[in-house]
Amino acid sequence: MLSFNDPILVTGAKGQLGYDVVKELVSRGFTHVIGTDKDELDLTDEKSVKTFVLKLCPKVIFHNAAWTAVDKAEQFPDLVYRINALVPKYLTEAAKEIDATILSISTDYVYSGKGKLPFKEDDLLNPASVYGRTKAEGENFVRSYKKHFIVRTSWVFGINGNNFVKTMIRLGQTHQTIQVVSDQIGSPTYTRDLSKLLVDMAQTDKYGTYNASNEGFCSWAVFARAIFQEARLPVTIVPVDTEEYVKAYPGQAKRPLNSRMDKSKLISSGFPLLPSWQDALKRFFIELEEAK
Repeated sequence: MLSFNDPILVTGAKGQLGYDVVKELVSRGFTHVIGTDKDELDLTDEKSVKTFVLKLCPKVIFHNAAWTAVDKAEQFPDLVYRINALVPKYLTEAAKEIDATILSISTDYVYSGKGKLPFKEDDLLNPASVYGRTKAEGENFVRSYKKHFIVRTSWVFGINGNNFVKTMIRLGQTHQTIQVVSDQIGSPTYTRDLSKLLVDMAQTDKYGTYNASNEGFCSWAVFARAIFQEARLPVTIVPVDTEEYVKAYPGQAKRPLNSRMDKSKLISSGFPLLPSWQDALKRFFIELEEAK
């Protein structure tokens, strides 16, 4: 059982999810939370990672750090492999040495992105991009150790960092009409909600791979329309399909048309489902307002 004074390591602490994981842990009374980012620890240096982890001896490692620039990943596959596959390997090996739990964040991009049915955790992985492939390879390294959680999520937005919601708000202040993809379907995920689930998980031994996102499915175009409604910006959304969008903006990585994920494993394991994405978006706007 995780005690309030146990050391806890959070990677990617300056990113969207890592920032909220640290906040959630502290808000629950955990007193020895160590958040690192690339400025404090080079996770691609195997020796540095293992030395740091063995010295800190954390009870739990929340691994949020990753290469997430999907398009740019296509240009630097070797570097992305080091970050998205080898870093989880180093952390998992270190966790095994000290009998720590590792909780590693993955993505809907590990699935094929085809069809219309929600993907289950044990469905065949068939990623179509460098980002997706390297995240899948990272999963395999983590899965080699019993005391692990792999949490696949999608369309993340949070207060700390850049995301689709903030981009739409910024564009909506200078544009009256915006083209947004309408045939990619998935679930937006509020990092504040996801961080609560992750901390819940870390206090159990219900190890394994889970899908986790806010409830409900939508297209990027529908999501954008909801953002402008919350922001009270009079922007007209022009829906475009992916093929049309790629022609207009070439050089992109292949994106999944179907990012729907089945979350029934959360229920069967006794974990709560996250609130609807619409509810999450409303609360995110309240957080944005409070942060001004």
